[in-house]
Amino acid sequence: MTENNFGLKKIEISVSEAEKRTGRNAMNMQETYTAYLIETRSVEHTDGQSVLTDSLWRRYSEFELLRNYLLVYYPHIVVPPLPEKRAEFVWHKLSADNMDPDFVERRRIGLENFLLRVASHPILCRDKIFYLFLTQEGNWKETVNETGFQLKADSRLKALNATFRVKNPDKRFTELKHYSDELQSVISHLLRVRARVADRLYGVYKVHGNYGRVFSEWSAIEKEMGDGLQSAGHHMDVYASSIDDILEDEEHYADQLKEYLFYAEALRAVCRKHELMQYDLEMAAQDLASKKQQCEELATGTVRTFSLKGMTTKLFGQETPEQREARIKVLEEQINEGEQQLKSKNLEGREFVKNAWADIERFKEQKNHDLKEALISYAVMQISMCKKGIQVWTNAKECFSKM
Repeated sequence: MTENNFGLKKIEISVSEAEKRTGRNAMNMQETYTAYLIETRSVEHTDGQSVLTDSLWRRYSEFELLRNYLLVYYPHIVVPPLPEKRAEFVWHKLSADNMDPDFVERRRIGLENFLLRVASHPILCRDKIFYLFLTQEGNWKETVNETGFQLKADSRLKALNATFRVKNPDKRFTELKHYSDELQSVISHLLRVRARVADRLYGVYKVHGNYGRVFSEWSAIEKEMGDGLQSAGHHMDVYASSIDDILEDEEHYADQLKEYLFYAEALRAVCRKHELMQYDLEMAAQDLASKKQQCEELATGTVRTFSLKGMTTKLFGQETPEQREARIKVLEEQINEGEQQLKSKNLEGREFVKNAWADIERFKEQKNHDLKEALISYAVMQISMCKKGIQVWTNAKECFSKM
């Protein structure tokens, strides 16, 4: 639970429940999906008054729509990622079915975390569409689509073109893009290693159940040693069954790592937007320089480079002075307009870099804190797990000593 600031309002947010439902999609075909209950409660109230809790249901696709809107309207912000739609980096005993109850529960926690991330962001928390997502169940999609954000979204082809054709990329954003790639690679490897370790650990723990079975069978043929063997076998059975809860807890730490695996793509989105803006700036500067050259050539009567106009002049004769003056006047107007556009793009670019870098620094601080806490907590859990193993064998030793 955390606080969300929209204007002067403060509300607590939670995704408290998940529910499996059946309905019809846009193609009028029946489908099964999961809906999530979002609860909000105002924390500003008069003493003695009851606090009302508002609630509404949202599908995962609606969370996606919200995030896509935020990406378009706040391109300079590292927008928090959504939890995975389908399970990745799972060990073999874990279901990859997106309708599996354990997976749905982890995704519920991830969706709540997404809302809390947005709510705690100093800029995103004040967005009206986000506030309506939390409080307005009916017609929310229509309200989002009316913003026209989809028309403002940059095409993938244009972004790819800018990536390869930009001539003067900002070194800081180039390095950030490289870092996001490396971060994604490192976390992916870490999650794969963790999945392999979980597989091995599960096997080791479950094999200890064989100790329990053997000790129990042995106790049946012994008189003096029977009680000790039976007790030791019980401890082994408890040890073998404990791995299920341990690995379930581990999944929550894995999900924390996955969040930053997906944050890497959010970082790249900011970098791609900067590349697009830089590419547009360079194209505007190139177009302005071309028009200035054309104007100079018309004014002086010299042609520095090959042009279709130069060829037509040779074929059909020179322009009249009046035609030349008219063309020069048009070019001068285009040059003035181009200079204003270039100035505007320069200002827009500088503002984007300033805002983007401020948010990137905020994100870095958040990332360092979160990953440090997650890794420490994971290490503490592993230490606790080892201590429990030692305790099991200590208990078994005492059982053997009493025989």
